[in-house]
Amino acid sequence: MTGILRLIRAPQLSDVAEYAYAAEVTPPARLILTAGACPLDAEGRTVAPGDPAGQARQVMANLDTALAAAGAGLADVVKTTVYVASSDREDLVTVWEVVRAGFGDHDPPSTLLGVAVLGYPDQLVEVEAIAAVRADEG
Repeated sequence: MTGILRLIRAPQLSDVAEYAYAAEVTPPARLILTAGACPLDAEGRTVAPGDPAGQARQVMANLDTALAAAGAGLADVVKTTVYVASSDREDLVTVWEVVRAGFGDHDPPSTLLGVAVLGYPDQLVEVEAIAAVRADEG
């Protein structure tokens, strides 16, 4: 973490959620907004069709790569939105566990959604993120 990001917990809210309820970015900061990271390999093929956990692992690897290209890392993420093409809550939990593990001790605010369909054939998972680094980094 770069020292410009503070994760905020609200003791009045449930501690069941495995993420902070808010995040604050203080100057001097440079925001990085990612496109949704998809479960694609380097050749553009969807990885692990039918396997939400396998796709989530590829998504997190791709998100880490995209952030690195912008001079950031997973520990710089301020917020995520996680999309799962399923109406089965168990699939959402499976994906969430992989995403959450990918962040380790860093637990930025996140939204987890079940959606009808995602953009690529056989795609089940997508994660978009907002990150912040010091303005003089990257």
